[in-house]
Amino acid sequence: MIDVPRQITSVWRRVAARTTSAGEARVVEVRRSFGVPPTDVWAACTRAERIPHWFLPISGELRPGGRYRLEGHAEGTIETCDPPKGFSATWEYDGDTSRIEVDLAGEDRGARLDLRHVARVDTDTWGRYGPGALGVGYDLLLVGLTLYLGGGGAPVDTEAASAWSVSEEGRRFVRESGERWCAADVAGGTEPVVARSAADRAIAFYLGGDDATEVVG
Repeated sequence: MIDVPRQITSVWRRVAARTTSAGEARVVEVRRSFGVPPTDVWAACTRAERIPHWFLPISGELRPGGRYRLEGHAEGTIETCDPPKGFSATWEYDGDTSRIEVDLAGEDRGARLDLRHVARVDTDTWGRYGPGALGVGYDLLLVGLTLYLGGGGAPVDTEAASAWSVSEEGRRFVRESGERWCAADVAGGTEPVVARSAADRAIAFYLGGDDATEVVG
């Protein structure tokens, strides 16, 4: 379904510090290039009829000031929108509010997507799972977007995607993603032993192991 080594290495990851009005935060950032025009990536990420083709059903008003809701997941408010260059929005999940920022830029061979999630560090989720809570999820999200854009806009086969996610290849993807986020966490200044413990718990969560006792958003 997906070339695991190629997909893993095609994504640039970073964990950086940021001070917000709410206090200390961390920025979990992913960046990936696609061989399609920026307008195609923009449409895939912002049009309500296309987002369910590779991610989740979405409802609401997708405009500045409008509220959105991803079925069974997060909701929030669209803060800024500059088609087809980028947008920002709040990300409200499980009683916590964080922020996402998405930028798009043209490249010689297509488009570059840069997604940043600004998360508080004083939450139980961050303390237990570190950046892997968000990062592994975004790596999986990028698998869906890659398949969608590479398939000419045809909806991703949800049954095949579900089967892949529990296959050995899908589980290997989660492990390798978790390792990359562990390395990014250490590079961002976290003590290696702390980053290692958090990464192990995040990997276990996404693999459905003993640590999968709460929902990560």
